[in-house]
Amino acid sequence: MNEQQLKSRKDLTTEQQNPNSHQIDKRSIPEILKIINREDQSVAGAVEKVIPEITRAVELAVKTIKSGHRIFYVGAGTSGRLGVLDATEMPPTYSAPRNWFQGIIAGGWEALVRSVEGAEDKPEDAILDLETAGVEAGDLVFGIASSSATPYVVSALKYGRSVKASTVYLICNPKPLVPVEVDVLIAVDVGPEIITGSTRMKSGTATKMILNMVSTTTMIRIGKVYGNLMVDLQVVNDKLADRGTRIIEQLTDLDYDKARKYLYLAEGSVKTAIVMARKNCDLEEAKNLLRENDGLLRRVIGDVE
Repeated sequence: MNEQQLKSRKDLTTEQQNPNSHQIDKRSIPEILKIINREDQSVAGAVEKVIPEITRAVELAVKTIKSGHRIFYVGAGTSGRLGVLDATEMPPTYSAPRNWFQGIIAGGWEALVRSVEGAEDKPEDAILDLETAGVEAGDLVFGIASSSATPYVVSALKYGRSVKASTVYLICNPKPLVPVEVDVLIAVDVGPEIITGSTRMKSGTATKMILNMVSTTTMIRIGKVYGNLMVDLQVVNDKLADRGTRIIEQLTDLDYDKARKYLYLAEGSVKTAIVMARKNCDLEEAKNLLRENDGLLRRVIGDVE
């Protein structure tokens, strides 16, 4: 970032003082909480305005996964932690391979639990981190920077383009302070923060919402969901065993105990168990049916009321 861009940070929306929280320190606890809550309610409306851009990001994400490539969330501080969080939740929620969504944070894994001072200001580290991760043509580099001015993230996006990866840039200002060429720019304008410059608040909320939207919609489009049920979950604990059993019960004519039996015959795969029960077939035949239909359960069993 050059000196002029650094001076221009004061013009960012996220750096402006919010008139709605002026002298918030003089308010009572209930009043402070109501101010925060009112401001948070505005975030969903701001996110709604950028749904066309989020749609394009999802289309890129689906294309990336279907072509056998990977999605890399890249950020610093709160943005980086939220990227790692979203990526980490994909395998247990949807039985997604761990390499489909990956989070890269400036400062490395230590930065997840404590601030690593200056990590976001080292663009050379972004290149090293993406090289180490093996980012290549066909992958998707998804940069996240509330301020739109994080050198680490900007560098990651430039590197992504240089290796012919797709690029998405999520910011929480009307336009980037530091211009960077990307395939999709998601500029969600959350307005001034409740505490001036504290982008872990409204910007963080918007970021969490958008990452949830992108990853969830991507999983739906590649067949990880039937109706609104997580049919592709893999049982790894008692809670998921119960949830999986109830999903099987709902989509078949089985009672709870028989549904549980099918779940274990299917080696803990809910989707496979449903096919076995509805098609009256064994494990291998169920797997083959799913494979032949791109893993889309609805293609195999049709509509179930």
